Amino acid sequence: MLSRVADSLYWMNRYIERAENTARFVDVNLRLWLDLPGGATEQWQSLIDASGNDGLFRQRFEHATEGTVVAFLTFDADNPNSILSCLSAARENARAVRGSITSEMWEQINRLYLMMRTASSSSAILENPHEFFSEIKMASHLYGGITDASMSHGEGWNFGRLGRLQERADQTSRILDAMSSGLISADANDRDYSSDIQWSAVLRAASAFEMYRQRRGRIESHQIVGFLMFDREFPRSLTHCVRNAQESLEGITKLAGSGAAASPAAVNLGAALSELEVARPLSENSAIFFQEIINDGLHEVLSAFQLRLDQFGQELFNQYFGMSRAA
Repeated sequence: MLSRVADSLYWMNRYIERAENTARFVDVNLRLWLDLPGGATEQWQSLIDASGNDGLFRQRFEHATEGTVVAFLTFDADNPNSILSCLSAARENARAVRGSITSEMWEQINRLYLMMRTASSSSAILENPHEFFSEIKMASHLYGGITDASMSHGEGWNFGRLGRLQERADQTSRILDAMSSGLISADANDRDYSSDIQWSAVLRAASAFEMYRQRRGRIESHQIVGFLMFDREFPRSLTHCVRNAQESLEGITKLAGSGAAASPAAVNLGAALSELEVARPLSENSAIFFQEIINDGLHEVLSAFQLRLDQFGQELFNQYFGMSRAA
């Protein structure tokens, strides 16, 4: 497979996954402040922190309010991580590899992009923002289903899957990091009804609420951290994403006839999983684990994981995509 084709398939899926994650994150926060009791502090800054665009946001806006954050993360064409920018980039990558994807995939990406463009020129989102963000999420899920059902599960599909899983792991870690920071100190002092609502929002921001309740039951901070970091079956947990990314990388290297074990990309991905396994508690039901990981620094653990993913992405670029950018 040409490196430029692999590069476009990888980024096409990353951008769609990023757009879907942003839509979910914004929607959860809009709903959260309707549920919280009066006097609760709004935390719109957490969305900016999770997006990784704090510097750019501060250049544009003085304060992180509902209006400024929703506008910045949804329709701002100058923000490379806004939903509009991500879907525009995904469409351009799809156009570049039109002959390597199915017509159904192209039509769904195009439909999603055009829906976003239409919404950006109207005030419909202000009238019913929850319906709008739900449409973005469902259209993204439909794209994923179409891709898995209509594209051969070969080298190109694995590059796309690799991009989706890397982005998903990164976003889950950022959501957990950004949304839990204020809750951790609150739990240590005086847990209340408001805290339970906000921990539930952490789960909903990762599409994990129902699966968590089925597996773990009560809303418990240490259980939520453990579920999102270490659960091997939930598709958005860090461990699940990295394990399946390894599977796709192995599929790519086998088809390419190269050794997976020796590649720097595989080494970084393996290191990310190993570090998660080391951090995994012997008993995830133990509140002692939660205190231990907080004492060690949950933010530091998640930041180290994000750095590993960044290093993996760079090594993947060096091994497979670099030639397409140099050409």
